[in-house]
Amino acid sequence: QTSRAPAISVSAESCIPAGLRLGPVPGTFKLGKYLSDRKEPGLKKKVRMVRGELVDEAGSSALEWIGLIRAARNSQEQTLEAVADLPGGQIFYRALRDVQPGEELTVWYSNPLAQWFDIPVTATPTHDEKGEERYICWYCWRTFKYPNSLKAHVHFHCALSHGRTFLHHDH
Repeated sequence: QTSRAPAISVSAESCIPAGLRLGPVPGTFKLGKYLSDRKEPGLKKKVRMVRGELVDEAGSSALEWIGLIRAARNSQEQTLEAVADLPGGQIFYRALRDVQPGEELTVWYSNPLAQWFDIPVTATPTHDEKGEERYICWYCWRTFKYPNSLKAHVHFHCALSHGRTFLHHDH
């Protein structure tokens, strides 16, 4: 288990327009590696548009804080998608819609980028005895509350999936 920084939520202080690109994302790209079903309370960072650029409270550009944006657990809470201009190229985040003031920025892979990284694109829920949706790992049977938590688990953590690719299975 690797240690990691405390959870930080990055939220909009002003409207962020749909289609705005942030980045490139610096460092090794491991979106979702620390994703959990729980939304962990933590420090909050606010960002706002200034002269067409997204900056934090200190006026720092996105390169300083883009790595703090949390992975979205599902498409309903997702505000950004990770994209690349070409396979293996630099990764950027793009606003999927207008993000309103007070909303947290959360990101997940675009479908082409997910396929490039061999991250599952879909996850089909089952329903437990209470009728609640659950996502079950088809390798180790661990259950998750959110689809992206399952996808991240399969890609980064499931020892039983290692060496097997998702794309060749019909799930």
